[in-house]
Amino acid sequence: MAGNLLIGQSGGPTAVINASLAGVLDEARRHPQIRRLLGMRWGIQGLLEEDLVDLGAEDARTLALLRATPSSALGSCRLKVQDEHLPRILEVFRRYDVRYFFYIGGDDSQNTTHRVVRYCLDQGHEVFGIGIPKTVDNDLFGTDHTPGYGSAARYVALSMQQGGRLARDMQKVDPVLVYQAVGRDAGWLAAAAALAREEEGDPPHLIYVPEVPLSRERLLRDAEDCLSRHGFVAISVGEGAAWEGGDPVSGTTVRDRFGNPEFGATGGSSAAMVIKTILCNELGIRGEFQVVESLQMAAQDRVSEVDREEAFEVGREAVRLAVAGRTGRMVAMEREPGPAYRVRYVDVPLTRVNEGKQRMPEAFLDRDRSFVTEAFLQYLRPLVGGPLPAMARLRGVRATPGP
Repeated sequence: MAGNLLIGQSGGPTAVINASLAGVLDEARRHPQIRRLLGMRWGIQGLLEEDLVDLGAEDARTLALLRATPSSALGSCRLKVQDEHLPRILEVFRRYDVRYFFYIGGDDSQNTTHRVVRYCLDQGHEVFGIGIPKTVDNDLFGTDHTPGYGSAARYVALSMQQGGRLARDMQKVDPVLVYQAVGRDAGWLAAAAALAREEEGDPPHLIYVPEVPLSRERLLRDAEDCLSRHGFVAISVGEGAAWEGGDPVSGTTVRDRFGNPEFGATGGSSAAMVIKTILCNELGIRGEFQVVESLQMAAQDRVSEVDREEAFEVGREAVRLAVAGRTGRMVAMEREPGPAYRVRYVDVPLTRVNEGKQRMPEAFLDRDRSFVTEAFLQYLRPLVGGPLPAMARLRGVRATPGP
């Protein structure tokens, strides 16, 4: 069907979300039935306000740079679509003859795509709507992994590699380090810190993910064991880590518009700060915590080339699906079996995406559930785009007296 294309971005950014946008625009130009390329400023909120831009007016150099530009070039939002919004959305679709609709985002965005497509079709306006996955949390159902995760995982691993060196060398001053990664419901990013460990004793020593409830007793026991064996303790924790009773370790009670916990919203508290405070107070030692928040979502200097290329191809595949008559689907990646890393691009129903969160499986957590297994590292290594930089390790041969 001939008509115009409309695309938007939603939710938190990633280092490669614009690569998916570039992929859509690149592929769309190959299909004459797509007449105009339109973008929503500020996601679905901009659509409601009819704040649209003509992406076809952008020059080739800008579009080439877009592929390697972090954050959300069209602007983002966190608006939860209500039933009363749908007639207005349809009105704008009809006004601009939108027949191809793409929304780049996480599970809330995929739900928005599903509702918009379903409503338009029910009202007799044929539209081919495809969801394009994005989240650093890596918790979308229906796909092996999500664009954005590989780059954010590389950021976390590099942060632990470098911050862990600092913690090791400063252990006589600050023997406690707690690093916090993004991850409301799943520990995929916190677990990525494990890539920094090359030898026994290297940070991180402990990884606490939202999937495994934590107790103060276990925390203290684990930390004391690491202190006795290594002289310091380095911990990676997901922001959504919870106590055994279900309360967030961070202590937050604030919720966003989607009903999700707002970590760090209660006077600046965080899981990392709480854990560091408990350990330092209980053990009578010093320490520090590190919370980087959105930097891990938009660090182009630490991007995974594998992640960027996959994000671009996911955008292209979305257009191919739409022009082939598919609608109400999300592009997904399926890892092919065998020793070499390869994925193929498939599509899954948008309703499948909203079945829940893709959490870390038991096979990826060790017996004590305080670290990851080799199976997880094999899953992760291809996604981060190559090994971490090599660093010197002094032999530490003790000197003897004399000339």
